Amino acid sequence: MDKRTGLPIVGMVGGGQLARMTQQAAISLGQSLKVLAADEGDAAALVASDVVLGHHTDLDALIDFARQVDVVTFDHEHVPGEHLLTLATEGFVVRPAPTALGFAQNKLVMREMMAGLGVPGPAFAEVSTVDDVVTFGGEHGWPVVLKASRGGYDGRGVWMLDTAQQARETIPELLEAGTELLVEEKVVMKRELSALVARSPFGQGAAYPVVETVQTNGINTEVLAPAPGLAESRVHEAQELALRIASTLDVTGLLAVELFETETGLLVNELAMRPHNSGHWTMDGSRTSQFEQHLRGVLDYPLGRTDLIAPACVMANVLGADVSPQMSPDERVHHLFARFPEVKIHLYGKQDRPGRKLGHVNFVGDRMDDLRNRALLSAHWLSHAVWLDGYEIH
Repeated sequence: MDKRTGLPIVGMVGGGQLARMTQQAAISLGQSLKVLAADEGDAAALVASDVVLGHHTDLDALIDFARQVDVVTFDHEHVPGEHLLTLATEGFVVRPAPTALGFAQNKLVMREMMAGLGVPGPAFAEVSTVDDVVTFGGEHGWPVVLKASRGGYDGRGVWMLDTAQQARETIPELLEAGTELLVEEKVVMKRELSALVARSPFGQGAAYPVVETVQTNGINTEVLAPAPGLAESRVHEAQELALRIASTLDVTGLLAVELFETETGLLVNELAMRPHNSGHWTMDGSRTSQFEQHLRGVLDYPLGRTDLIAPACVMANVLGADVSPQMSPDERVHHLFARFPEVKIHLYGKQDRPGRKLGHVNFVGDRMDDLRNRALLSAHWLSHAVWLDGYEIH
């Protein structure tokens, strides 16, 4: 407990942009957020007032960190499961619990659990040999999706295999490197959706509007809230499914359920038990941001309202350009505000790198098409210093 404020201290393992934005939410709540960052240059370490340097794979560092806080939570899923169990066994409050986090850490375990619960998902199989994939492709058709069971994000750790020959060329090297693999059928889908929910230890649940996520080269580039044209029955189906998963797994804090919308229904793609890229729109478009909601959840406070503050909100990620522009970031921000004074800019303090998530922009308003156009123009301008529509800044 923070002796100055009388409020609990939340410890967040990981110093990335999610921890950085959680720090913003903690300030308005008067909360003390302590961050365990691997490097003093991490996004959260640049802004948080209480930073401990240490690596999430170092058990001693985790234990020492946990001793300084009232509850431990995370901005990523990469803490070794055995370390999480040790923290819980020694009496530290870990939210979400290791038993829940294990399903977000291992895609094969998650798939097996979902199948056991009768949750719809793509056909899948564990991969121990090349023949496992060749046989799977023969049964379910090519192409197939090969995934690393652990780690992987933004298109990393995922391989699209079009033929048995391609499987034979790709898989041996991965297996020799010790990569745990699973194979899934390639789903014919209409679009990707995300159902973001929150749950408290008391058992209260809250569901955000279901959103559409737009992927480019495996990276989420846009989020449309609410998902345009999604039938009300589908909205309820997605929200109830996410809340059921959160309750069954005893999730505390946020849970993002990534979904495929197909002609016949919804299929679960992946789970994330933390603030999520598909929820960044909530910072400006919802009554309660996902970062405040996560803090409320792990502290067992009553959860906040999740409704939109306007008919629509669009988020666009700012991705590093292949060649960094000569114009300074400060000048780019200046010109963006001059053209779109209503834009909400969220930059993460990261060094520019091709394809890297450097920040995001949010637009809130009435017309989805107009918001989307402005968001895409703005995100590209911030990363490339080029207006895609030929707009002249002078």
